[in-house]
Amino acid sequence: MNIISKVYCRIFQKCFRLAIPILPYRTPKILDSVTDVPAELKARKVSKAFIITDAFIGKSHGMDSLKAALEKENVGYVIYDETKPNPTVSNVEQARKIYIKNGCNGIIGFGGGSAMDCAKAVGARIARPKKSIQQMEGILGIVKKLPTVVAIPTTAGTGSETTVTFVITDDETHHKFPVSDFPLIPAVAVLDPENTRTLPKSLTATTGMDALTHAVEAYIGNSTTKKSRKWALDAVKLISENLLKCYENGDDMDARRNMLLASFYGGAAFSMSYVGYCHAVAHSLGGKYNIPHGLANAVLLPKTLEIYGKNAYKKLKDVAVAFCVADENTDEKTAAESFIKAVYDYNKRMEIPELLPEIKKEDIPALSKLAAKEANPIYPVPKLMNASELEELYFCARKED
Repeated sequence: MNIISKVYCRIFQKCFRLAIPILPYRTPKILDSVTDVPAELKARKVSKAFIITDAFIGKSHGMDSLKAALEKENVGYVIYDETKPNPTVSNVEQARKIYIKNGCNGIIGFGGGSAMDCAKAVGARIARPKKSIQQMEGILGIVKKLPTVVAIPTTAGTGSETTVTFVITDDETHHKFPVSDFPLIPAVAVLDPENTRTLPKSLTATTGMDALTHAVEAYIGNSTTKKSRKWALDAVKLISENLLKCYENGDDMDARRNMLLASFYGGAAFSMSYVGYCHAVAHSLGGKYNIPHGLANAVLLPKTLEIYGKNAYKKLKDVAVAFCVADENTDEKTAAESFIKAVYDYNKRMEIPELLPEIKKEDIPALSKLAAKEANPIYPVPKLMNASELEELYFCARKED
């Protein structure tokens, strides 16, 4: 990246960093069980809830407890269960029409990040009916208050239940992009480990590494605060102590509960301090090839940290200490390299692939431009890169023909 572009990016990031103390960040009200949701909806004058989920959950018994609780308390509900793994603009528009047709006045996102992101996006369109999702891309594109949004995660990874962001894919262009604004923070988050009990091992692994990516990218960036640094390191420590337990024994509810907390803390950290190039590249891969976001992040995280190199060593030492692979006496370079190795080891232990065979060489220039557009100037990364420089990350993650 040329010097003028670098200066512009750093000034932009510095201004945003200085504004953090006066920006309207908040955290959702936390509930421990889905059985507490009806009373909370009534308190917020929601008489008919619009539940957004995916086809698998919609056809399974995953929402039985929630539906029974709503019915017991005479809270009406309508279910939309067509959310795609990478939710699309057409998902949002289809769901919005059903919401309006049925006279709903509150939204529940029940599922992984896709369902919760779709729920937030529908809320945004209800709040801003004359503004398309595409017009909301970037930051501060909503401004108006959303209907009550209750987020119920069934994975421990995305952090969408506490973030200012949703990520959506344009069906026509396959462009996957984030929308960030403060009204998108859900009013309520339900951290009920029972909702994650039956999560398959593969999803436990990739969503857990997604949470780790959130925490790490938030911590090593240049827009941290005392609060976001604590959230990030708390998340890293909880993941180091609980992710493998969840992977090896899905019925370990203490570990499941701790991973939900880790996901929440990681989400809160990056919501305030942003992510980095790992996420920007992962979003482009999800839009183009429909690669699950957690999987992309898991593969890309150690490679991204290697490319950052010495620019990230100092802060990665703190991460390594929190992850219990270094101590205060370890030098920065050794600690950073120990953490990167630990990420590779976790991926291998949980059978996460090291490479992504979907990536096509001829697509890389266009994909890197999308990633650069998303990340620059807003992501306060340790090392700035332009589109051509970002191509290295795609090649590192690509399986050779």
